[in-house]
Amino acid sequence: MSKATGTRRSARLSRRTRVRKKIHGTTERPRLSVYRSLSHIYAQVIDDVTGKTLASASSLKLTLAAEPEPAAETPEDGKKGKKGKKKAPLSTKIRRSVEVGKAIAEKAKENGIETVVFDRNGFLYHGRVAALADAARKNGLRF
Repeated sequence: MSKATGTRRSARLSRRTRVRKKIHGTTERPRLSVYRSLSHIYAQVIDDVTGKTLASASSLKLTLAAEPEPAAETPEDGKKGKKGKKKAPLSTKIRRSVEVGKAIAEKAKENGIETVVFDRNGFLYHGRVAALADAARKNGLRF
């Protein structure tokens, strides 16, 4: 492991520890924890009081459509992208994150969970983590 990788990892772990001191999942409002590896993304809904995982989803067993979704020429709000350019199609990892977000929201709703506390696990709220969170919100989870 290179020195830079160890530094980034240890910084993420210290961020995670600092945030976990403040974020706790309860039975009424469990914690939605996200873990991002190089290739995959995982999400769990956890009740920290009982120590049980209530729902989980990952990109390990997902089957994505072969064709990438066509990029919208104009976003839903009618605004154009930067400098009026077309948006690039979503990458495979982002598409996987969106599908995992949908899946975790559906599984949580099946278990009667509508509100969660979002735990980004020390990762930046950006890219795949943000895509998962947005998809979960669009499919009914509130946080």
